Amino acid sequence: MLCAISGEAPREPVASRNSGNVFEKRLIEAHIAENHSDPVTGEHLSVEDLIELKAPQVVTPRAPNLTSIPALLSAFQNEWDAIVLESHTLKQQLAQTRQELSTALYQNDAATRVIARLSRERDEAREALSNVTISGGGASNGDAMQVDGQSLPEDLVAKVDETQAQLFATRRKRPVPDGWVSGEQLSTFETASSSEPLYPGSSEVVLDASGDLALFGGADGVAGVYSLSQQKVVRALKAGSAVTATAWWGDRALVGTAAGNVKIFEDGNEIAQVASHAGAVTSISLHPSGAILASGGADKRFAYYDLSTYKTVSQVYTDADITCCSFHVDGLLFFVGSSDGKIRIYDIKTGMSMVELETGSPVQALSFNENGTWFAVVQRGSSSVSVWDIRKQNVVKVLDAGSAVESAKWDYTGQFLAAAGNGSVSVHQYTKASKSWSEPVRKAVPAKDIAWGPSAQSIVALTSDGGLSVLRAS
Repeated sequence: MLCAISGEAPREPVASRNSGNVFEKRLIEAHIAENHSDPVTGEHLSVEDLIELKAPQVVTPRAPNLTSIPALLSAFQNEWDAIVLESHTLKQQLAQTRQELSTALYQNDAATRVIARLSRERDEAREALSNVTISGGGASNGDAMQVDGQSLPEDLVAKVDETQAQLFATRRKRPVPDGWVSGEQLSTFETASSSEPLYPGSSEVVLDASGDLALFGGADGVAGVYSLSQQKVVRALKAGSAVTATAWWGDRALVGTAAGNVKIFEDGNEIAQVASHAGAVTSISLHPSGAILASGGADKRFAYYDLSTYKTVSQVYTDADITCCSFHVDGLLFFVGSSDGKIRIYDIKTGMSMVELETGSPVQALSFNENGTWFAVVQRGSSSVSVWDIRKQNVVKVLDAGSAVESAKWDYTGQFLAAAGNGSVSVHQYTKASKSWSEPVRKAVPAKDIAWGPSAQSIVALTSDGGLSVLRAS
């Protein structure tokens, strides 16, 4: 009696009720589980159709090759060889594992030593930084800088409180100045003039109080004061390295550089130098009182400077590279945008962190509305501008600019928000009476930055090639 599948004598024979064929039980059950049919006839077959058969237990004789002593010796030799080979392989694997473990332990020890050394060097650098003096054109008298979140001196604290009280009390009562631009006039804006590329690599442009002098600079280390009325550069300011940030302090030009310095120019001459960032200065901001200057850098640090003495009065380390920073319009808070997508808000007087706002992607620019509660946020690579509410600490409006936005600026009245993008310049208008938004202007003028002219009757756009385009009513 042989199995119809294997052709050998079955150990557990079963027979099919349908065909009468004999099978090895384990083989036919496996076949039925897969095919549900008789392997001989192809008919349907289930486990219930099998009948167990009784068969005598037959001891299978040894294979003929193990019936002699030489054959047994040969089999034993083969087994011994296999065991020896396996033992040798295991020893090799053990040696390799020990070597890998030794290497991992050495790397861990080396990493621990490096971390300890870097921590020690950081502490030493901070201690040395506290003893570095500012070179400021003779303005420095060797006083050491104050570091790590020191509070402002009492005279500056008094100035901050006085400015905040004055601005907060009058802010909401301000009428719209006579002759200020209207939404209808904005809708007629066209490109009135354009300059040739002046400073390639420029990233910021600011206008002075008169609205005629534009300050910007490029990668060649030169900043220029450009007269819009004369349509020419009236002063060239040698910054020494690529210009990364600009601001006006009255009629004095403030220029931040890739070398980590902020230089102060008057009538084209450098009169002082403040800041000593370990990397590029990424942003500078002037306090509403005009008494304090702040700079933020790629070294994750921002600092305050007393403009009466050109001395550093406080500096704070943050957790990420600073991409932009700005004083609040009331002068009591300081906002810092970072590459980690967070906006950190600090108390100016104490240097203490108050709130962290999560935006989701690197913050590129900040601009405050004169109402004191809204501020615009530009995120790197985004084609929209987010309007945040300081009180609620959330986004109240997202404005589409049509292309990747580089910068955004509110006008003095807080009605209009201009956005500079790599594809266009646009202006969004908020109407308080109806609490609605509109877009009176969108012009195909690629721009890196933007500034409002006098009475918002013009818009100055910094083009991607380092020139200026002026938009005004046609």
